[in-house]
Parts: sequence; C-alpha cells; structure tokens
Amino acid sequence: MSFAVFADGTANLPKSLLEGISLLPCDYTVDGQPQTYLGDVDSFDGHTFYEGLRNGKVVQTTLLNTHLFLSSFAPVLEKGLDIIYISMSSGISGTYNAARNAAQELMETYSGRFVHIVDSLGCGFGNGMLAIRAAELSRQDVDAREAASILDEEVPHTCQYFTVDDLNFLKRTGRVKGFTAKIGTFLNIKPILFGDKTGHIISCAKVRGRRKSIEGLVQKFEEKRVRSGEQKIFISHGDCLQDAEILAGLVREITPDVPITICQHEPFSGSHVGPGMLGLFFRGTER
Repeated sequence: MSFAVFADGTANLPKSLLEGISLLPCDYTVDGQPQTYLGDVDSFDGHTFYEGLRNGKVVQTTLLNTHLFLSSFAPVLEKGLDIIYISMSSGISGTYNAARNAAQELMETYSGRFVHIVDSLGCGFGNGMLAIRAAELSRQDVDAREAASILDEEVPHTCQYFTVDDLNFLKRTGRVKGFTAKIGTFLNIKPILFGDKTGHIISCAKVRGRRKSIEGLVQKFEEKRVRSGEQKIFISHGDCLQDAEILAGLVREITPDVPITICQHEPFSGSHVGPGMLGLFFRGTER
C-alpha cells in the first residue's frame, strides 16, 4: 500500500471488500444505551435493529469527532505513510469538518506528510465505493496526492438512489415535514431520493406503492449508468431482503454480467431512513 486508506462504519462494506481499508467506529445510542458500530456489516443483526425501530426504539447518532481522527491517524503518519479518509457527506453530518480539522493539525505536526479528506457527498455504499477505489489505487502504488485528485473527480460519478418504506423516519430527522409524512403515508406515496451535488438528500420523484418505487430506482440506473468500463453495483436494505433481490433481478435484466453486492444497510445512517430503506449505488455519468 502506497498510502493508508480510512473509512468508517457508514461505508457499509462486507469483509470481502475491506482489503486495504481501515474502519473507524461509529457511536450511537438505542433508547439511551450506548452502542458502538465497528463496521462489520457481515455480523450486523439488521433484523433485530430494524425491528426495534419498527417497535418504537429511539436511535440517536453522534458525529465522528476530531479527537478520534487525531488518535487514529497519528500512529500511521509516524510510520511514514500518507492518509486518505473517505468521509460521509458534509451535507448530512459534521464528520467531514471534524476530519478536515484533524488533517490540518496533523499535517502541521508531521511535516511532509499528506492527509486528504474526501467528501463523498454520500453515505453507505456511497462512500464505501470510493473507499474500495482508494484501496485499489494504493495497491497500484499511486501517490497519495494523485490518488486524492482521482477520488475527488470520482465523487460526482458516484450515484446513490434510494427509497424508504416509512416517511416518518425522515420526518424525525427533518428531511420531510410532518404533514407531508402523514399524507404520504396515508396515500402510500414513496419518494425516490438521492444525494445531490452538495451532498444533501433530496427527492427526485414520487410514486405510489412499493413496486413502483423499486422500478423507479431501476429507471434511475438505466438513465445514469456508465455503459463502458468496469461497473460495480451495490444494494443495501433495511431488513427487506426480498425487495433487494427483486431490485437486483431487475438490474440484471439491464446488465446481466455486472456483479451485484447486497447487504443490510448499516445502523448509523440506517436509523435516519428506517426499516424498508432500499438503496441502489453505482458509477454513473453524473449524480
């Protein structure tokens, strides 16, 4: 590895894709009880977590703070390695700014070392995809500064579209207004959401019914997908594996030979979108 690659638990990566990537922990509480998610999505009991949300458990998350970055990055810099950290979107968390503050302090302390924070403008596989690419570049012996430029240019092509089953979870985090959530739930309205160019979550379509929302994700894939070069497709779900498999099947009808990774959606950002969240992540021509 020519430089060290860091991400955190929100990257949503299974162990099979973590080669060369170090994960930082994410802290949250469930009904006031502290929990730490280390990023092991393979052993994450998504059913129990999302069933708890269905039954009224309250989850609160906290940003990754500057101290965590300082204590995690310093030993690596002391070994003479540069660092690239793939952050969740600056549009949904203060984690990016905390990481940047740490990077500036560390580069002053460790003269000649380079620490770059990539604002993924996404979450889940939206930053996990970039972490995978960063590790590939490091294994190819690409210089950290050159890799940082490549990754920043890749951000606008990292597409992430998702839908939710219950608008009330978005209401709790201020993504939709209470009246909109109430009417949307009553009318069975399902939004198609995505991370825009500033990293904020916005709606790009509204459909009625779950099946239509799944088809809406496929339509976005058809519109935005890159038709040349290597493509990887990722699907995450909030305890709705059957819907994830339906989505994967529809995507395979368009690109039958492209590998698709399906995982539970991690708990940190999963608490904000709720059970029934279904996301499609891929490389596209634009967001």
